[in-house]
Parts: sequence; C-alpha cells; structure tokens
Amino acid sequence: MDRFKEMELLVQVAETGSISKAAEALEISISAASRYLASLENRIGTGLIHRSTRRLSLTAAGSDFVLRSKAILGDLREAEGLASDAVAKPGGLLRVTASLSFCLLHIEPLLPAFMARYPDITIEIVAENRYYNIIDNNVDVAIRTRQFEADSDITIRRLAATRRILAATPAYLAEHGTPTHPRDLSAHRMIIYDHAITPTELTFTRNDERHVEAVRPYFRTNDGQIVRKAALDHMGILVQPKYIVHDDIRDGLLVPVIDDWDLPRLTMNIAFQTRRHIPTKVRLFVEALIDRFRTNHFEALWTA
Repeated sequence: MDRFKEMELLVQVAETGSISKAAEALEISISAASRYLASLENRIGTGLIHRSTRRLSLTAAGSDFVLRSKAILGDLREAEGLASDAVAKPGGLLRVTASLSFCLLHIEPLLPAFMARYPDITIEIVAENRYYNIIDNNVDVAIRTRQFEADSDITIRRLAATRRILAATPAYLAEHGTPTHPRDLSAHRMIIYDHAITPTELTFTRNDERHVEAVRPYFRTNDGQIVRKAALDHMGILVQPKYIVHDDIRDGLLVPVIDDWDLPRLTMNIAFQTRRHIPTKVRLFVEALIDRFRTNHFEALWTA
C-alpha cells in the first residue's frame, strides 16, 4: 500500500467526517479507501477511527497521527513545489492590488520588463483605495501603508517610508499667499484625501514643538490622483504623501509649504499570504518591486 496515500486518506476522513467524501476527494473508490484505512490500522496496530456514529471521528491515536501526517504531507508538497519551480517556467495568474496612485507610479512602470521576462505570468491589477482581505479575495500581492497586520497569516515586507507634505501651485500661492505656520491654513482652501487618518485634523511636529490644526475642506475626495489634479488646477493646498507629488515638485508645478514642519510619515509595505513555500510568481514580483525601490533610492527622495 502507498503510505502517503494512506496519510492523505486519513487526513481527508478527519476533515470531511466521511470515508465516501474522502474517497471522492482523492478520486478513488470507497472500497479502495476502506482497504487503505484497514492497511494503515493493521500496520500501526491500533484503531484510528471511531465508526460507531453516522459521522466518523478520530481516536486519540488517530488525532495524533493526523497532526503528524499533515506536517509530513506539507513537507512533501513543499519539496515537490521547489523541484517543480527549478525546472518549470513561472506562470499563472498574479493578482495585485494597491491604490490607484501606487499602481500608476510604481506597478505599471514595472510591468513591461517584468512581463517580457516572465511571459507565462498573467497579471491582474486591482486599483482600489481600500484594503482587500488578501485570503478571501484571492489576492497574491497587496500594497499597504500600515506596518502590521492583525492576521498572522499575512507576511509584510517593507518598501519605503515617505513624508506627507502640503503643496500648491505657484499661481495659487501668488493669489492667496503662502502659509508659514500650520495655524495659517484656516485662511486657505484645503484639498483633502478622505482615506487619510484624521483627514481634517493635521498633527504637525517641529523639533520639540507639536501643533494640531483642524482644517476645513474646500474640496475632498477618496482618490489621491484627484487630489493631485485639483491642486494642479490651482484649487488649493493638498495634503499628500510625497511619493505622489515628488515629480510635480521637482518640475516646479507644485511648491511645498510649511515644509519645516513634519506630518506623521507613512510606511509603504508589500503584503502577501504567509506560506512555507511562496509561489514563484509572488516571490519574483515582490523581489522586482523591492529592487525597483532600492535602485531608485525612493525613500531618500521622499523623506528629504
């Protein structure tokens, strides 16, 4: 008898409570399943299943054996997966989710070279300004701006920190004046991103000073790219992570204001399901994204 098949069968019986359902899951006949179980119990010398009720249950010895079997079968699958990855081209669907801003600025620019190198990987981008449950929504890779996940089944890899800054166009500042202290914001048109933490209450620090300023939105939205566009259209002062507006500031389209004060910074992270053997497509994409951030020194640019 195949000992691994015996282990698989017992695990399936434990999970389904039925020999027939376990046999169906393993695509074998019920009679074959019964023979596997009988062979296993005879070899071990003890009963592993209680058969006195309509739903089968494990004996104490059966429960212990199932726990060890799951570990052994897991190691076997990991070994098979590693061997398969070594000879097979990485492929399959890779589902990635992030905010629209991050998708536009850092995922889409990565795709041409990545997909040319790994043509058998199909990528689906879900641009959302909310956090999907990774496991329930079959997400392979997600970009988060929080450092910890409540679920221990989620692994976090740090990408970069970024300042949050205030900025406006030269034309807006010429017309409305340039604020020099957080308290000056009450006289200005504020463009607010609704998904920020306390979006209408800004906490500023400068050395040992701390100032909390309540701001009244002139315009508010749930998307960072709309915030950016509104500011470029001279509608007011935005509050955004520097990674979104770095190029606009570099090109002189936006001017930082009250830049000697600091708002709480954000840390961008990659999140993916915790597994002993990370799928090759996930590992390659995570490594490509981390390499993009490292080689471009984004954190140094965004925290300056």
